[in-house]
Amino acid sequence: MNDPIGDMLTRIRNAQMRGKSTVSTPASKLRGWVLDVLADEGYIRGYEAGTDSDGHPTLEISLKYYEGTPVIREVKRVSKPGRRVYMGVKDIPSVRQGLGVSIVSTPKGVMSDAAARSNNVGGEVLCTVF
Repeated sequence: MNDPIGDMLTRIRNAQMRGKSTVSTPASKLRGWVLDVLADEGYIRGYEAGTDSDGHPTLEISLKYYEGTPVIREVKRVSKPGRRVYMGVKDIPSVRQGLGVSIVSTPKGVMSDAAARSNNVGGEVLCTVF
């Protein structure tokens, strides 16, 4: 798999289109950190570590809905394996005039765009969520 974050975001997008309550994805530290940001911002209920039938570690993501519609309306991968996107703290985009969130991988960890601005750090913009 070339793009594990893109794969996880696609799994979340597909599961929400089908109305699923949970979705499973292979576990990694970076995926867990991105899910921590999504949970802190209120886009998912949370996630739990587990194993699949073959014994591989997985993450069970609990999706969040409001009145039957998914809370995540749009999720886009910004920095891809073929084209990494790095931005300074002043260049980090605000998503939909601040209604959405950009997830940024910084030297101080994976955080939202607002947290990156308050910590005065830039980094790789992984994805945007609205």
